Amino acid sequence: MRRREFIKFSVAATAAVSIASPAIALAELKEIRIGYQKTGVLVITRQQAALEEHFAPRGIEVKWVEFSSGPPMMEAMNVGSVDFGAVGDSPPVFAQAAGAAIVYAAGQPITNGQGILVPRDSPIRSIVDLKGKRIGFTKGSSAHNIVVQTLEKAGLTYADITPVYLTPPDAGPAFANGSIEAWAIWDPYFAIGETKQGGRILINSRDVTRTNSFYIANREFAKNHGAVLQQIVDVTTAAGKWAEQHRDEVAKSLAAITGVPLDIQTVAANRANFVVGPVTDDIVATQQGVADRFYKLGLIPKPIVIRDIVWRNPAA
Repeated sequence: MRRREFIKFSVAATAAVSIASPAIALAELKEIRIGYQKTGVLVITRQQAALEEHFAPRGIEVKWVEFSSGPPMMEAMNVGSVDFGAVGDSPPVFAQAAGAAIVYAAGQPITNGQGILVPRDSPIRSIVDLKGKRIGFTKGSSAHNIVVQTLEKAGLTYADITPVYLTPPDAGPAFANGSIEAWAIWDPYFAIGETKQGGRILINSRDVTRTNSFYIANREFAKNHGAVLQQIVDVTTAAGKWAEQHRDEVAKSLAAITGVPLDIQTVAANRANFVVGPVTDDIVATQQGVADRFYKLGLIPKPIVIRDIVWRNPAA
């Protein structure tokens, strides 16, 4: 990996923001806490120490905190234990409905790498065959949304299945031993289920709906350190651009940081989208649809307006 080239690219992408950053905000901030999962641009950013290289001259340390899924990360962010992190579309919806102190800082379309698996020899051949079946997924995760929208596509309701709420590490063994009849999940677990646990892809999320992942920040962190947040987003965006052109090296980075075998991360890296960008009106509309659907189903206690917590850099 050409680390010097990557760091040079990352720092150059944030130079203008760095120059304009208020010195007082940088002086007061001593540590940035980043939440990440077992895949994605933040894993690459960590492996290359891009944020560390960027913030070390400013006297700011970077601490990395791994989560098995988005919901516990949102809980940590709400109480101020994490400043910035990457999650799927559903966790921030549940978090906003619960009054969590979060904002959307950036977005990333998901084009592949998540869906619903069934055992290879399962009689389940179409979405309608899911009726009456036990489907495992993490409550409040992007997989939750995929299940809801997949059922809707086939004219089924949430009441037509038996949801089994499991974290990814628990769902894998449950899928392998037949305790659940289908598994809604994302990479790299999606690739693990497909290649190591006898899974067959029943539905790919891209065939059901458009989905996005998000870079979320603690609300107070965004309010008090907006220039720093913009720098984090810019370094992450640069990492995503690099990753799009270096997928073999991305797989090695993902494997090195997460401990997930290289062959699995190679599958995940080759079908992932790494492009990070602003939370556009189109992304807001798609996310609002997720929130409205969840409220209609009674999965969240009140209607929410996604745009209310989209962060805009006041210096932009």
